[in-house]
Amino acid sequence: MSKLCGCFGRLLLIALLGGAVLVAPWRPLEAGRKRLESLPPLVYASDTPWIWISPAEIAALPASGASFDALLDEADEPFAAVPNLGDERDRGNIRMLAKAYAFVRTGVPRYRQDVVEALFHAMGTEDAGRTLGLGRNLLAVLISAQLVGFESTLWGPLFAQWLAAVRTEELLDGRNLIETHEDRPNNWGTYAGASRMAADLYLRDFEDFEDAVRVFRGYLGDGAAWSGFEYGLDLSWHADPANPVPVNPLGATILGFSVDGVLPDDQRRAGPFQWPPPVSNYPYGALQGAVAQAVIAGRHGHPAWGLGDAALVRALRWLRDQMGAPIQGDDAWLAHTVNHFCGTDFPAPVPAPPGKNMGWTDWTHPSP
Repeated sequence: MSKLCGCFGRLLLIALLGGAVLVAPWRPLEAGRKRLESLPPLVYASDTPWIWISPAEIAALPASGASFDALLDEADEPFAAVPNLGDERDRGNIRMLAKAYAFVRTGVPRYRQDVVEALFHAMGTEDAGRTLGLGRNLLAVLISAQLVGFESTLWGPLFAQWLAAVRTEELLDGRNLIETHEDRPNNWGTYAGASRMAADLYLRDFEDFEDAVRVFRGYLGDGAAWSGFEYGLDLSWHADPANPVPVNPLGATILGFSVDGVLPDDQRRAGPFQWPPPVSNYPYGALQGAVAQAVIAGRHGHPAWGLGDAALVRALRWLRDQMGAPIQGDDAWLAHTVNHFCGTDFPAPVPAPPGKNMGWTDWTHPSP
């Protein structure tokens, strides 16, 4: 499929706009990087389907405290380089989200300017990466784009054309974002699913959004909704290897040991079944993507947290109680989010370090 991505696509789209935008090489602001043209007044379309949180909700959040201070500290840091959407280790997506939140809550224009410039230059950076990178990075980028009113700027049509194409752009791992969501029952698939949902909502592609929700339901155990996953060769962590599922069902055991809530296709990355279970961070990566999907799906009318006998909560409890690996580090945003929506009591630090695909939930969705 032809794609409006990469340098050629960007130059083509600029030409279509009559050459109105000058693309300057990326340099940190301190080095004198040329700014884009002055931004138009902020305008939000009345039918905007807010992916994660709306400006009105942000306006009601506290403008003080440890969580907000940590967010502002991040927002005040410059982008060291163009956020690289293809690099799963890039942190520009999280910094962008902090700047977008800071703009909406404080009204300081430079935060919006930073986000808009970063969005413009980031288009096409996914080309040299894998769907893991795009899946991790795109969610926060699109939330940011909504919050700074990017679609109302001169570059809004350009961005929408790029985004519509990027969902089906084949990357270095041989899959595109949608295929990864539908095929991979692990962290690759869950990250891709959250970003797919976000892209669908940004584009108002509600038909594909419903398709994405069906895959999410299948991940949590509804085989009638979706069962097209492709599993790894090691099925030893599945309670029923003849009928593998992304999350082991309620009450599942292997050799008398509880595997209730295990994410088998991620847990296998630590080795075949053994007890005590080896510690692995891959399941937490999968939960970063899956919890993000739950928030988005739930916000847009699809019950999520009770699916699969509360599969997401069961997964977190197994990691804590059986693996002996409680939530910590860049997974801390999960604790706040799940406690917020489910009334659980996972330890949730304040301020909480941001994660790989999401952050600042100790401010936006704090523990009760």
